[in-house]
Amino acid sequence: MRIVFEDQTFSFELLRALSYAPYGGADIGECLTTAYRIKEGDFDSWYREWYRTAERIHSRAEQNKRCGQWMSARENYLRAHNYYRTAEFFLHGDPDDPRMMETWGKSRSAFREAIKRMDFIVEEVQIPYEGTFLPGYFYRLDDSPRPTLLIHGGFDSTGEELYFGGAAAALQRGYHCLTFEGPGQGAVIREQRIPFRHDWERVVTPVVDYMLARPEVDPLRLALMGISLGGYLSPRAAAFEHRLAACIANDGLFSNQFGEMGKKLHRGKPEDLQDTQYVEAFIRSLMDKSTNVRWAIENGMFTYQAASIHDLIEKTQPYTLEGVAQKIQCPTLVCEAEADHFFAGQPKMLYDALTCPKTFMLFSSEESAEEHCQFGALVHFHQRLFEWLDEVMAVVRE
Repeated sequence: MRIVFEDQTFSFELLRALSYAPYGGADIGECLTTAYRIKEGDFDSWYREWYRTAERIHSRAEQNKRCGQWMSARENYLRAHNYYRTAEFFLHGDPDDPRMMETWGKSRSAFREAIKRMDFIVEEVQIPYEGTFLPGYFYRLDDSPRPTLLIHGGFDSTGEELYFGGAAAALQRGYHCLTFEGPGQGAVIREQRIPFRHDWERVVTPVVDYMLARPEVDPLRLALMGISLGGYLSPRAAAFEHRLAACIANDGLFSNQFGEMGKKLHRGKPEDLQDTQYVEAFIRSLMDKSTNVRWAIENGMFTYQAASIHDLIEKTQPYTLEGVAQKIQCPTLVCEAEADHFFAGQPKMLYDALTCPKTFMLFSSEESAEEHCQFGALVHFHQRLFEWLDEVMAVVRE
């Protein structure tokens, strides 16, 4: 799927921004006219034009707020949030770039203004975690115990973005929903400077502890969904945290080792990859040629707090479900996008390794759902996801 851009990464990130339109996160014309102003493959141009659009919509939201126009304010704050998030996306090559914190801060602030005006309850929460806290949003329809979906993102998402990625759909179907950020994500990496960790059960278990202490949560019907890199993180957590009623890997990911990525792209002698200096130069050359590789390495070094490409490769070595996947006990849904340009083949590897009750769900180009994490078809994805989850939760209650 190509939209406006020939560059795959730019096209995909535009599709991602557009995908939130059904849940109030985008207006199609705003996104397209912004994209047409952007210079292909230029990170600064991307930032400048999305920031320009975000500022315009944010200004309208502020005017709505002053005039007491609460619904218009909510709608404009939600879209401004998404556009600021999109603007900030490619800025991670320099963690000291002041634009990153300023733009991300505006994205979060706009979202928090929006949730003050929602038709349901949204509570900003701080989940105790290893002497600090994990930030989250607890969305609920009322105070009664209901099935609850926990959602975390992956390599680059924010907790606020997860409202569009699953929380809104959960509420529509009678679920409470907690979205949260862990190490390497959102505010946890930007403000607390805590990088990713492979043993994600150490992250999810405190979240489960927190949620089971809430009277609004049915303790028997607590599910976990991880998105993108979360397709590794959530199964990793479920392998050791057995109080979960279900696990969703969207899309499924068996391993996320940057060294393996280098091997796939390398066309020279295999022994050359044993030379640290050679690997550094090789990856740098790929970054010069590929927007996707450049972004992945820059964001990886930022979120894993890696001092070099070699350090990033070393830090991601433990990210595999080899010998772990079979420890999962709860029903698990593994999703695959037919044309996923990030994790091709990985969902099937995860599915085959599972010994628990399991479901494999393929999303195809015929359904317009072939892109990574089904961007471009989130309504369809959520329909199929919750049809599966409803069945699992019904069995739990029997």
